[in-house]
Amino acid sequence: MSIGDIRRRLAAHEPTILPSAAFEASVAMVLRPSTAGPEALFIERSKKPQDPWSGQMAFPGGRHDETDRDLRHTAERETVEEVGLSLEGARLIGRLDDQTGQRAGQGRQLRIAAFVYEVGDGTGNDLVLNYEVAETLWVPLAWFEDPERVVDYRHPPYPEVSFPGVVVGDPRRHIVWGLTFRFLVAFFEILQRPFAANGRR
Repeated sequence: MSIGDIRRRLAAHEPTILPSAAFEASVAMVLRPSTAGPEALFIERSKKPQDPWSGQMAFPGGRHDETDRDLRHTAERETVEEVGLSLEGARLIGRLDDQTGQRAGQGRQLRIAAFVYEVGDGTGNDLVLNYEVAETLWVPLAWFEDPERVVDYRHPPYPEVSFPGVVVGDPRRHIVWGLTFRFLVAFFEILQRPFAANGRR
């Protein structure tokens, strides 16, 4: 896998754009080259009782604000705010299929968009995190093809239900699951490459 391969696959992909919803958000999947192959930026969200995504692994991003020009601008603004990384000079190489979710406690549908960016080698080594982010990790995409990293994750509020996840750091904290997991499934389908947890969605 190379950044060039990813660029070509995304250029040929026509993303599924869902109808506008009452609540909208977007994220930035930021890729950079490394000696281990392309790697993606993930954040560990800070633990906050009022945050339904408290402590989860995610891409930088957040809720669309009425002052944002569009959902792409939302993803770029949130990335600057959360980790201090400006995507103004980055290369937008694609968009993934929109995903849906629900605003916790409200039962209202949420539409989430994901934009894929390419930055240079070494970009993001000096990130500045705000209060929403506990930690950042640059994760080789090859790890998501390794079945030994696949686990059954149990979200504390619903311990009776297990979700497929992929360990990307400390197995007690850094597990990609849920919405971000679904975006990664879609991403690997576009690349036509095996995703380690494909049989455990």
